[in-house]
Amino acid sequence: MSGGPARDGLARLLARGLARHFAQRGLSVFPELSLPNGRRADLVALSERGAIHIIEIKSSVEDFRADTKWRDYLPYCEHFYFATHPDMPLAIFPEETGLILADGFGAEILREAPPRPLAAATRKALTIRLARVASARLSSLLDPEGRYPDMM
Repeated sequence: MSGGPARDGLARLLARGLARHFAQRGLSVFPELSLPNGRRADLVALSERGAIHIIEIKSSVEDFRADTKWRDYLPYCEHFYFATHPDMPLAIFPEETGLILADGFGAEILREAPPRPLAAATRKALTIRLARVASARLSSLLDPEGRYPDMM
């Protein structure tokens, strides 16, 4: 979610609206999660059934055009979405991905992400990673000076 202070602020607002949207749908949301390939997903959402969704936030046309890494997320999720704001031209986003329109208060899925197969071993590894990251982040609230592995 980087790209300068103004875009970072917009991306944070969009992340908040997206988190609210997915929480209302019963999914747990993890911002800024490092994946096994070293990429960092803007948001990862986990459903009650264990389905993994990755949401890549794009706050400007330049941000989208500079992104050559989004396909690196596909092996780690069943549903991949781009999310953006109402002022973006929606036609630039690939048809093979989901598309979400968001603001700081909520979001609306404009195009559902087509489901992709996810290997059982990958799902298990990512679910364990999500649990460890959640635990480390909660523990850091109790003891901000502590050292916690798996923060990202």
